[in-house]
Amino acid sequence: MPLPSSRQTFLLIFLGCTGLILTGLYMQYFMDLYPCPLCITQRIFIIAVGLTGLLGFIFNPQAKGRKIFGILGVLFAILGGSFSTRQLWLQSLPPDQVPACGPDISYLLENFPLMDALSVLLRGDGNCAEVVWTFLGISIPGWTLVAFIGLALFNIWQILRRA
Repeated sequence: MPLPSSRQTFLLIFLGCTGLILTGLYMQYFMDLYPCPLCITQRIFIIAVGLTGLLGFIFNPQAKGRKIFGILGVLFAILGGSFSTRQLWLQSLPPDQVPACGPDISYLLENFPLMDALSVLLRGDGNCAEVVWTFLGISIPGWTLVAFIGLALFNIWQILRRA
């Protein structure tokens, strides 16, 4: 069986990200697992990787363009993975070292300057340290980190492939 073409690989990246976002929405609206600020930040980077894949699929670039889309995909995956890692670190803290829980995101955006609200969103708070769901002993940010690693590898393959 031949390996997928560059265009098919970009489509796989996009579909994978779409599946991740749909899973997050399912968990939010059907399992009542509301996302914390770091979860929302991770979703933004999943969307960024997915849009990069979609654009790569639509434009079907040659070698130079494929490398550019691949580099962007890797960059977004690394940034998203760093937020997953931050959340995993918060979850590993002893209860007495967990930062205080902050206000709801909509409250932050309505009542604070945008840069202050974004700062809280990117840092996370006590809400981000709570483990609300696990599968095989791994929490949601752990699985999201695994997904970001996979997305980065697919994009690295796009950068390195010859055709």
